[in-house]
Amino acid sequence: MSRFPVENIRNFSIVAHVDHGKSTLADRLLELTGTIDKTKNNKQVLDKLQVERERGITVKAQTASLFHNCEGKQYLLNLIDTPGHVDFSYEVSRSLSACQGVLLVVDANEGIQAQTVANFFLAFEAQLSVIPVINKIDLKNADPERVENQIEKVFDIPSDECIKISAKLGTNVESVLQAVIERIPPPKVHRKNPLRALVFDSTFDQYRGVIANVALFDGVVSKGDKIVSAHTQKTYEVNEVGVLNPNEQPTHKLYAGQVGYLIAGMKNVTEAQIGDTLYLHKQPVEPLPGFKSAKPMVFAGMYPVDQSEYNNLKSAIEKLTLNDSSVTVHRDSSLALGAGWRLGFLGLLHMEVFNQRLELEYNASVILTTPTVPYKAVLSSSKLIKARRAVQKNMIFIDQNRVMLKYLFPLNEIVVDFYDSLKSLSSGYASFDYEDAGYQTAELVKMDILLNGNNVEELVTVVHKDKAHSIGKAICERLKDSLPRQLFEIAIQAAIGSKIIARETVKAYRKNVLAKCYGGDITRKMKLLKRQAEGKKKLRKIGNVEVPKDAFIKVLKTQSSK
Repeated sequence: MSRFPVENIRNFSIVAHVDHGKSTLADRLLELTGTIDKTKNNKQVLDKLQVERERGITVKAQTASLFHNCEGKQYLLNLIDTPGHVDFSYEVSRSLSACQGVLLVVDANEGIQAQTVANFFLAFEAQLSVIPVINKIDLKNADPERVENQIEKVFDIPSDECIKISAKLGTNVESVLQAVIERIPPPKVHRKNPLRALVFDSTFDQYRGVIANVALFDGVVSKGDKIVSAHTQKTYEVNEVGVLNPNEQPTHKLYAGQVGYLIAGMKNVTEAQIGDTLYLHKQPVEPLPGFKSAKPMVFAGMYPVDQSEYNNLKSAIEKLTLNDSSVTVHRDSSLALGAGWRLGFLGLLHMEVFNQRLELEYNASVILTTPTVPYKAVLSSSKLIKARRAVQKNMIFIDQNRVMLKYLFPLNEIVVDFYDSLKSLSSGYASFDYEDAGYQTAELVKMDILLNGNNVEELVTVVHKDKAHSIGKAICERLKDSLPRQLFEIAIQAAIGSKIIARETVKAYRKNVLAKCYGGDITRKMKLLKRQAEGKKKLRKIGNVEVPKDAFIKVLKTQSSK
């Protein structure tokens, strides 16, 4: 690796809106540089996770080192392929910390979308070189000239700087490699200074421990070196260093400006913190800035199906959060479901993918409860707070066919089914991105669920006053379908304070007390029926309704699965 001077190294990411062809472009770049052979099976080579293959989306940012000869010079190009969905934007922001430039891929048919704008500003704020790449020019409805005008208007990038390609067919992809070398600067690093390496990603291997993806900003690291973690102050011996090509390829050393992996015998998943700085033993340095921690937007309870699996699930969550540091974990417990965790995610898709990875990679079966969002409660002296729902803040016309709208939305209005509804209403043409805008006052109420007048603590929810009736009715209906019948009638009620807003009834089993009456006086029958009614009334007063675990799971299931 020493044969690559700093001026011959380029570190760059591919960023784009979801399904604009990032991973396909990465495949073509890997083929052009001879990193992988040209075969028909080369589809999303860097999408290594099973969940990525099944869903057809990129979930984890993946690194690959490419060796490219240009005008007689050998270049080392470190490529990071990033996710496009808004829920994985933290992967993009982390990846950009190891780069000096980005390829901003835009679909020639769809044009600029929500995540195109969000990713551009992430790169712009990090002061990276941006190379716009217009992909899918082979499509029948492609209009690259219109997209060029959009890029010039929205991002203020001259249209003659755009590169038009078809990643699927490999058309003009060579120009992308040429632009990376000419328009992205080499990293500003010093190889003679003491080692400073930034951990920007990590995975856990059962036999080798933690595998850390590092970007070297200063110095050199080699096998056998003793390194120290700035976060834990623990000392480790480097067992292996190398580059990802795209699979692990061990090397003798890694030099400043290069991106690779490092294994140093970290056996505990908590020892490798993303954003940590590694330095040589007895050569302390100023730690690198690291990353701004991700802010969770959606919360959900996670519990093992069987409490005997608690420790196994705890270990699986720890290992998976090492690989996905944007998930926040806090211990929690439920009277109905037992010990578990309250997890914070960046969005609904993020939550679904995390759950799917637990099942596929760790064979863990979990109960995932309805996602919730955090509220701040302000206790006022009987003053009603006026609700503020969606408020339009801005409207920008990108071109004759495209408009960008900015709204202020309550988070609990968009985390469940807003994205699906938006796609459905717009026939798939609309896209959206969101960021945290702080807290706003709203008319929220606490809704209780009562069974025969007794409050069920596990089902208490905070809802907006306008939606309390519909949500309460839905919960009552699901409980009615889930609760087993008793010898007495069960009244299921949704209440706000003392006011009942929805009700369902589970009818009682009825014993035919008139079966032995073969005639006789009607008063005899009435007497038996009256005695039965009195008995049921008494039983209802003293009988406790036990809600089985299956009923809780059905009611607490994510609303998206309804």
